[in-house]
Amino acid sequence: MSEETHARQLVVFTLGSEQYALPIEHVHEIIRYYEPRSVASQIEWVRGVISLRGKIVPVYDLAARLHQSSEPSDQTKIVIVETGAETAGVIVDDVEEVLTVEDAQFEDVPGADSELIDGIAKIGERLIVLLKPSTIFAGLELAIAA
Repeated sequence: MSEETHARQLVVFTLGSEQYALPIEHVHEIIRYYEPRSVASQIEWVRGVISLRGKIVPVYDLAARLHQSSEPSDQTKIVIVETGAETAGVIVDDVEEVLTVEDAQFEDVPGADSELIDGIAKIGERLIVLLKPSTIFAGLELAIAA
């Protein structure tokens, strides 16, 4: 009998020149970017809220959260992420693909913020940073989404 390998499906997206991913089971949907309604916040990566089928959903600038720079373009998307009871949108430059990645292709990231980053997938020459959905919004009061 061969050793059982585990694979994960990831939604791969870009922020600037970097590739990131979220586990597909946390991605509710992907919508075209439109400017969120501004809300007062002292956190610079909180962009505002949108109405998604009648539900108010907070929207975060993921590039700013990860200390990257990014400008909205025609390819910009909002990825609706669900983590347990919380739903929020994150702004990404573009969604590239859904990829199935074997556990053996993942490596830990020494020196990285392990609270945000789950690991790095090595696929050929590509390095894709896997984010932890549950901690992207850590420290925020998501009362808006309730």
